[in-house]
Order: sequence, then structure tokens, then C-alpha cells
Amino acid sequence: MDPTLFEAERGRLTAIAARILGASAEADDVVQEAWLRFSRAEGVDDPPAWLTTVVTRLCLDHLRKRRTRSTAEAQAPSAVPDGVDPEADALLADRVGGAMQVVLDVLAPAERAAFVLHDVFGYPFDEISEVMGRSETAVRKLASRARLRLRGAPEPVDERSARADSRHVVDAFLAAARGGELGSLLDLLSPDAVMRADVAGQRMGAEALYDGAAAVAGRFRGGARGAQPVLVDDEPGLAWVVGGQVSVAFAFHLVGGLVAEIELIADPEVLATLSIVPAGSEERSVDA
Repeated sequence: MDPTLFEAERGRLTAIAARILGASAEADDVVQEAWLRFSRAEGVDDPPAWLTTVVTRLCLDHLRKRRTRSTAEAQAPSAVPDGVDPEADALLADRVGGAMQVVLDVLAPAERAAFVLHDVFGYPFDEISEVMGRSETAVRKLASRARLRLRGAPEPVDERSARADSRHVVDAFLAAARGGELGSLLDLLSPDAVMRADVAGQRMGAEALYDGAAAVAGRFRGGARGAQPVLVDDEPGLAWVVGGQVSVAFAFHLVGGLVAEIELIADPEVLATLSIVPAGSEERSVDA
């Protein structure tokens, strides 16, 4: 690939990596790795978008490994310095730098990336969805959760209750799927529920889109015997684990107590960026 194309993007990529990682040396390493991948790549139609994706995913992998090595992030206080206006999203984004970079350390890797890309660099959620390999629903949730944590605001009571209820719904969904109980699956799904599979999942035999409750229920009926309950970036989900490693993750998104959307994630590069934790065992994560 033409090195001048990369050099034209270097400053932007370094800024993104530095904001997400909070360390200029690590940012330089990530950008250099992106250049090595770019130099070997063929048929890149949109170099800026391709490079943004590579840099973001490399940053997520760095953060995930950093988090695995230390429990400091999990123990960090979930509050920001006095004087931050809880309503000022723009001000919050402007202040990410210096002392605020330290505050970012309270965020999970995916929350951090979604917040930085959207609130700091102004990327729209549909583009962040492509970059992170997650649904638009997922990245919106991640950015929203990041804002709450950075402001030191407690999670709203209704959202906290809904999150707890979601685990019960997903567990019931798994039980119904294992038992081949079509009626029970349909009762747990929103009528317009969808499941989207990434390209890697499609290569494994999944359809790109299962549209409607009947299609989603039909896909899971009797076909989830190997799945385990997990948290995918702190949201209830399921995963197929082989030899201690996640081969496929299913991230669930609920609306009004019903499953509205499921993400089937099988791309190893995306799986490597996710925090996947066995349900009820938040202290240890499953290798992706």
C-alpha cells in the first residue's frame, strides 16, 4: 500500500490511540502496528475507515490485556472531580485530556472506545458500530454508560432493575432453547426481534439476519446446548466456549423485558476486544 496514504492519516490515528489508551508511547506502538498491517493489506477500498478500525481494535486489545494484568481499574472510584456539570456532555468531552484522562481509567475498554470516538472525535454511532464490530444498539449503550460513570452519576433505578431482570430473561431463553420449547422462546422475544450475525458467523452457517421472533426462535430452538451464560461487556449474553476460549458470543439487548436484538459475534478480532465474563463469576474472564 502507498505509504503516503498512511502518512496522511497518521496524526488522526495517533490522536485517537492516545485518547483511548491514555499513553503516547502505547499509541505510537499501536499506530506502527497499524502501518505494518496496512503495508501488507490488499484491496483496501477506504483506507481511513480501515485504519480507524484497525487502530481502535488494537487499542481495545491493549486495554483488555492491561485490565487483565491489574485489578486497579475495577477498584477505581466511579466519580469525577467536583464541579463537573452532569448535563454538559460537550463540556465533558472537551475536558478529556490531562486529569480527565485519568478518570477514563474507570471505564471498561469498550465503554472507553465508544465514548472517545463519539463524544471526543464526533464519529456517528453507525460508523462506530462498523469500527468496533458491534451493533449500533450496543455502542450507544456503551457510550451512554460511559457518560454516567464519568459524571459519577448512579445508574438510574429503572435501568439497574432492568439489567438484573435481563439476566433472568436470558437464562430463561437459554433453558427454552436447550429444551426446544418454541412457545417459551416466542414469549421471551419481542415480535420484531432480530438477530444479526457477523461475517465470521455467516461462514459458520448463520444467516446475516434473522428478522422477526419466529425466525430468531427457529434458529435457537434445540440449538444452544453448548452455550454458557456470560456477561458480554457487562450485558447478559451467551457464549460457546471450546477449550477455555470463546468461539461465538451472543450479546442480548432487551426492551420492555423482552429480547429485541441479539448480536452473533464470531470474528476472532472482535471477540478479542470484548470483556466476556462467566455469569456470576465477575472476577475472572473467559479468553476470547
